[in-house]
Amino acid sequence: MEQMKENKGYKAGFVALVGRPNVGKSTLMNRLIGQKIAITSPKPQTTRTRARTILSTERGQIVFLDTPGIHKAKDKLGNYMVNVAEHTLMEADVVLWLVEPSNFIGAGERHIIEQLKKVKNPVILVINKTDTVKREEVLTFIDTYRKELEFQEIVPVSALKGSNTDRLVECIFQHLPEGEPFFDEDMVTDQPMRQVVAELIREKALRSLEDEVPHGIAVVVERMREEKGICHIDATISCEKESHKGIIIGKDGQMLKKIGTSARHEIESMMEMKVALKLWVKVKKDWRDNDHLLKNFGYNPKDV
Repeated sequence: MEQMKENKGYKAGFVALVGRPNVGKSTLMNRLIGQKIAITSPKPQTTRTRARTILSTERGQIVFLDTPGIHKAKDKLGNYMVNVAEHTLMEADVVLWLVEPSNFIGAGERHIIEQLKKVKNPVILVINKTDTVKREEVLTFIDTYRKELEFQEIVPVSALKGSNTDRLVECIFQHLPEGEPFFDEDMVTDQPMRQVVAELIREKALRSLEDEVPHGIAVVVERMREEKGICHIDATISCEKESHKGIIIGKDGQMLKKIGTSARHEIESMMEMKVALKLWVKVKKDWRDNDHLLKNFGYNPKDV
């Protein structure tokens, strides 16, 4: 790291990933840093907080800020998520706006465009999911968005396949300021391990549960301790209704077992050690509109 600091022209800065829900922000961030930190799922509004991850190279250090999707909020949790995303726009040295490949610019994108007009730092348009369309169509999508805002760069990528992501990293470095690294070069996230584990459990629940349940759950790791080479983790999944609790537990506890087993395998892979995971389910009625419970679950508006 000392050698890196002495290199002339070393770049370091914060890069925000913004966009509508489910455009692939977390998938792209995981791809760029080379490992999974942010959770992903096919369901929108998977990301609730600002996840910070770090990519360190000989050229510089990029601190990615993955944000919740910008959407029309329906409750206090939704307001928190949108506020996190919009505040992050103003703090970043470079903004990556992710969109899906389309010639149609809807109301959600129009709202983001208005927010981006207030941003003074470089904005890079990233057209994601190019693996789902024909190559010749991408040019028409570029022309559609180019008319809406003055972008420093427009980069088509496939976060899922990893295509053209090297080009994106190069573009980011071109627009980052010179400076010393913010974090040690071996760090990939500043999130506490408990938070990472809680999010992994929530991801497995998102991928397993029916559509009406996932947005009403929160996960808290109550205890995490290492004993004789095994990491013992106790976590609580909170939901809003008794009927949802029944769905999460499942017949004879099979759904909860499925969530726990899937989460345990991934946590063991990440921590490189054996894990004993115990899950409980509690009902916290209408917690998404309860200031006290939102704060307890880590969604504190004062942190935005």
